[in-house]
Amino acid sequence: MTDAPAPASAWSRGLRALALLAVDPTGLRGLTLRARCGPVRQVFEEAITRLPMTQRRIHPEISDTQLFGGPDIAATLAEGRLVLDPGLAETPALLILPMAERAAPGLAARLGQILDAARGHGLILLDEGIDSDEQAPSGLRDRLAFDVDLDDIRWPEAIARLPAPGDIDAARARLAHVTASSDDLTTLTALAARFGIDSLRAPSLALRAARAIAALNGHDALSADDLREAAELVYPTRATMLPQDEDDEAPPEPPAPEDTSDQPTDASDTDGAMDIPDELLIEAVRALLPPSLLDRIAEGRSTRGGASGAGAGARRKGNRRGRPLPARPGHPDGRSRIDVVATLRAAAPWQAVRRRQRPDAPQKVIIHPSDIHLRRFEDRSDRLLVFTVDASGSAALARLAEAKGAVELLLVQAYARRDQVALVAFRGTGAEVLLPPTRSLVQAKRRLAAMPGGGGTPLAAGLVAAALLAEQSRGRGLSPALALLTDGRANVALDGRGDRAQATQDAEMIARQLFAQGFPGVVIDTATRPGDAPAALAARMGARYLALPRADAARISTAVSTALDG
Repeated sequence: MTDAPAPASAWSRGLRALALLAVDPTGLRGLTLRARCGPVRQVFEEAITRLPMTQRRIHPEISDTQLFGGPDIAATLAEGRLVLDPGLAETPALLILPMAERAAPGLAARLGQILDAARGHGLILLDEGIDSDEQAPSGLRDRLAFDVDLDDIRWPEAIARLPAPGDIDAARARLAHVTASSDDLTTLTALAARFGIDSLRAPSLALRAARAIAALNGHDALSADDLREAAELVYPTRATMLPQDEDDEAPPEPPAPEDTSDQPTDASDTDGAMDIPDELLIEAVRALLPPSLLDRIAEGRSTRGGASGAGAGARRKGNRRGRPLPARPGHPDGRSRIDVVATLRAAAPWQAVRRRQRPDAPQKVIIHPSDIHLRRFEDRSDRLLVFTVDASGSAALARLAEAKGAVELLLVQAYARRDQVALVAFRGTGAEVLLPPTRSLVQAKRRLAAMPGGGGTPLAAGLVAAALLAEQSRGRGLSPALALLTDGRANVALDGRGDRAQATQDAEMIARQLFAQGFPGVVIDTATRPGDAPAALAARMGARYLALPRADAARISTAVSTALDG
């Protein structure tokens, strides 16, 4: 038995996929490109632009009107008659979607609908996700023949060599005459099953790829090498399991063939998939399984890859509800509403000039596309105020009493302002979340009544607890802000040791991390004589600094609200 040829590099396979896509864009449908921003990705994208196909770049926020067509509001108003925009779905083209990992499920479904219509469209997904779990929608990736990962390619290897345009044209003309037998499809389907690929699109796309490979190689029938290369290009990223040995389960003996000794033997009948040992095909695909896939298989995790949820920000622009914002000029895209009053207000000063330019125009307001203004709204998510209180030392009781009063005052306002509050206290050698995010005044009073005090000042531990609570809250759609009440004199390190110098370094390190995470905040210096430590800590956190040595609950509440709103 001969060994399987050594697999080509990821760069060579990527260029081969581009060449096959140029030969059969409708059948192969497209590819997913995963690569870091840099010269390697730039060279590959330039190679995409050289494909002999009409190309259109789209955006993850593209509207249904742009995809499927509809009234062109701007042109209709300018010409005074109904003008329809045909949309991208009407014209065959290679659609290129940057930031594909951000595509919403609705857009993925619509693009899948365009591909399934088989009107000559192709799709290239430019996946710019950083983490392995941040990927383009699986429903789109399953429809595309190829998945190209260039993260490990070095710059000297990135040389784009594609077939000449004449060779592509010859292959496209030959593609219709390339024949495939039922044994070829059976072999590819069985191979997909061995790797746990349950989608029937995979063997169909692999067969399409094999036919395109044969057309490029000048063949009229599929060869063993054509099937092997197609399997190497289509199957590795779709695999969900390693093939199992079948030594224990011998297949049943096939029935004895009929006696055909008196019939001539055609050598072409023995070509194709029947000449390829199953072991060679399996090893060829196994050699190209990505390491991340093998890791997930070993850990027993699914490889389907769903997008992880992300929390909403503090402000979310909308077009249907929320706080109204000033209207802005824009192009109607089927999702935003036209602000009629703002549009008429923009067109009114120009009516006399436009009447002189168009004396035959109807006696109506003449509106140009530049006059159109769109309505905007701002939907605010709930804000969470995380109070992080220094509960250490001899003055802890006074500080805790003021913190309790401030939290209760803010809770009273929470119903109107849609704020939530949480309370973290640090003392001794660690920190504790005494009050999870809540608006309940009754629950808050119960938790605050039993707040302990005294001991050392583990400032870094308090900041860590506040950061974790804020990050978890952000993941649930809240907008966290931090309010730190302390004198800044840390004397307990993160590991629990009583080391003032190390405790200060740990607190500064966590403060810089909070700044990097972008949490707004305010540091309230509660020392009798304000010092430099709290101010320096606020600077590293990117927070406002307030010195309130004799602050009562009302002043703390007012100061926090003013600092965070400003």
